[in-house]
Amino acid sequence: MSISPQQLELLMQEVELADPIDFADLPFNDQELRGLIANHLCEMADAMENFTAEDKNLALLAVAAKLVLENLVLHVQLLRQHGLPLSDSVEALLQRLRGGA
Repeated sequence: MSISPQQLELLMQEVELADPIDFADLPFNDQELRGLIANHLCEMADAMENFTAEDKNLALLAVAAKLVLENLVLHVQLLRQHGLPLSDSVEALLQRLRGGA
């Protein structure tokens, strides 16, 4: 792998500066969670060592798409659970999915 888990953790933290993660009251240390995820992703990347560049890109795009979808679903569930309105951007996205735009 061309990046170590520790380097990936640092990149994750840099990205979080612009888009922080709300760890709320999870009973886990946020740095330990970053380390767990960084290790897992580096292991996934190592497992794709023999993939073609195109297959690597497709696999990473599929993983990213699944995670973004999962994040959207969890976000909407939390908002509904707490009786909060959806943001304009989420509402617009869901409206597009309903075929309204």
